[in-house]
Amino acid sequence: MNWTNFLLPGIEKKICVTCEEGFERISDECCPMCSRPGKGRCGDCTRWEEVLPGVLDQNHSVLTYNAFAKDFVAKWKYRGDYAAVEALEAAMKEKWRLLNLEDYLAVCVPLSLDRGKERGFNQSEALIRMVGRDPAHLFERIHGEKQSKRTRRARMEAENPFSLIKPTDQPVIIVDDIYTTGRTVRHMASLLKENGCPGVRSFTIFR
Repeated sequence: MNWTNFLLPGIEKKICVTCEEGFERISDECCPMCSRPGKGRCGDCTRWEEVLPGVLDQNHSVLTYNAFAKDFVAKWKYRGDYAAVEALEAAMKEKWRLLNLEDYLAVCVPLSLDRGKERGFNQSEALIRMVGRDPAHLFERIHGEKQSKRTRRARMEAENPFSLIKPTDQPVIIVDDIYTTGRTVRHMASLLKENGCPGVRSFTIFR
């Protein structure tokens, strides 16, 4: 017992040792802008700052999107095993606490109506509720091709599929499951910043 765990009691883990070892925690040695494992700012972030400077302040991710994580996401998001994400609750809450996000509005990434019916739930909303916050719905989204089926180049060059329906003057943290190229959160961040939002960060499970 110490002052840290006295003031911040531990979070019950809902994951077995075998599965926990399959996931890889992102260490402090990562890109300071997007959490990509490695030293210094990554090439993607350098290019983004040339194209859309100052749009996204920072992305925070918890785990590396390795082969084990890909199988987990397929089971959870695409095969409808909603409860599976509870296995990551402890890791998510631990990271969330460290970021001190009390003043930030937790904004979810919207699904199109077709995608919502197909999947049965919004993964972004589920993650926000898991960390004890209510999801803020500031955007609408048109139906489009699944991001998982697009090439990296196609994702980065895609047009903005979002429309901002509720601007805010409060700092925002966009919550989603995976940060791949960063295009999704930058699409949203650009609209927020254009309409008076003072700061935009993102939080994802995987990078």
